[in-house]
Amino acid sequence: MTREIAIFDSTLRDGAQGEGISFSVADKLKIVETLDGLGVAYIEAGNPGSNPKDLEFFERVKKIKLANAKLAAFGSTRRRDISVEEDANIQSLLKADTPVVVIFGKSWDFHVTDIIKTTLEENLAMIKDTLKFFKEKGKEVIFDAEHFFDGYKSNPQYAMEALSAAVEGGADCLVLCETNGGAFPDEVYEITKKVAERFDVPIGIHPHNDGGMAVANAIMAVEAGASQVQGTFIGIGERCGNVNLSTVIANLQLKKSYQCIPEDKMVSLTKTARRIAEIANVSLTDGMPYVGKSAFAHKGGMHIDGVSKASHSFEHINPELVGNERRFLMSEVAGRSTILSKIQKFNESIDKDSPETKNIIDKLKRLEHLGYQFEGAESTFELIIRKELGKYKPFFELEHFKIIGEHPAGDESFSSSAMIKVKVDGQTEITAAEGDGPVNALDKALRKALEIFYPELRDVHLTDYKVRVLDTKQATAAKVRVLIESTDGEDIWTTVGVSSDIIEASWIALVDSIEYKLIKDIEKKFKAYL
Repeated sequence: MTREIAIFDSTLRDGAQGEGISFSVADKLKIVETLDGLGVAYIEAGNPGSNPKDLEFFERVKKIKLANAKLAAFGSTRRRDISVEEDANIQSLLKADTPVVVIFGKSWDFHVTDIIKTTLEENLAMIKDTLKFFKEKGKEVIFDAEHFFDGYKSNPQYAMEALSAAVEGGADCLVLCETNGGAFPDEVYEITKKVAERFDVPIGIHPHNDGGMAVANAIMAVEAGASQVQGTFIGIGERCGNVNLSTVIANLQLKKSYQCIPEDKMVSLTKTARRIAEIANVSLTDGMPYVGKSAFAHKGGMHIDGVSKASHSFEHINPELVGNERRFLMSEVAGRSTILSKIQKFNESIDKDSPETKNIIDKLKRLEHLGYQFEGAESTFELIIRKELGKYKPFFELEHFKIIGEHPAGDESFSSSAMIKVKVDGQTEITAAEGDGPVNALDKALRKALEIFYPELRDVHLTDYKVRVLDTKQATAAKVRVLIESTDGEDIWTTVGVSSDIIEASWIALVDSIEYKLIKDIEKKFKAYL
């Protein structure tokens, strides 16, 4: 029988503590809807007593009807030497009006005596009193035993007493927090197993990644009997981050046959990770397991040949299971078979001896001689194939653009503006925009003009912009290669342009980026129609 594992997402609370992360209320609401759509069991929404933003969020989130997840508010046990009713933070948790309340308390004796400065007995009373208060209010109560593994290694008897106090208070789940992130998988397994054997209450695990072992620790805890995993969806969080739930879910469900999310939602794993990264305004690491852009990317000729013959020869799962895709990278070690496999996506009848194959290879060689590189810009490469096979039609025609830079005397700022004139289906549009630099201004002006004809471009923006000088001996006259990474919140694609003029190189990559998006949208609509 498949054992169910409750996935508890803390992106909005623990994830928000990561460096450079700042969610608006609107961001939080979008993430709630995204996680609920994936089918996670719990969404920890924050601490309503910590700031006005969270108070506003808890008011607005009540209007969202969740299909799969339960919303949880997070807070601490009552403060020392006061009653639960007198504690303002406890009252704010009640006001949040969530079906689930998560209470964290101390389980490490050192923290009790030296950090919150109270007695060991009072700390146990704080835990019991707080949980009992919320259980009497009809809440599902989860107890987060903070620093549990360090506490257990320091004083196992007291760490267990902290859990016993929570059980006496009515805890529905005991979560063992690996707060400092330094425990090893064997330690986590042994300690979790002892807790699971002692208490007749569901056990959870909350690992941090300071030792790089959060995923392994989560899996070992589940193997030892834990039935809830707390983490953040793409691993963001304080210091080195929390356990990455997108990795944990895939490992447990695809490799260990546990049930973490509805089976039909697994194909949304990559899309969900990329959407949350987009909302959080962070770049999803290319090498992130399962959901990263490079997770199923192959470069070596032998690897590509092996995958082409039998995908499992160099892939641990089929990328389609998690909504990702296989990529064969263009490089000096890839070989003719890589190019052919990409061509055959558009015309299966073409083989290695077809004239189209030779023409495309010759075109690539000419472009590479000019400084193009397609390993990181498969989208531009795909457009080249389409053009050579007659499967391309331009979406707009550039008539003119002009860029103006301004640097007022005595002012440290430098601003740019761009004016652009384009034609779509015989209709001309002229627009202008300001930006942080000429490329940003040009990007804004172009999309502003085209959004009139193609509204879907409103969702597109650049996420990365790289410039590489190809021949430093030529100084300011050297050619540059520009790589632009773009996203629409779901998909990510990269395009390239080369020129001795950085603006022209940027323009080439920018146009390819927009046309690639429009082509893909048309294909999606066609597939949906079929």
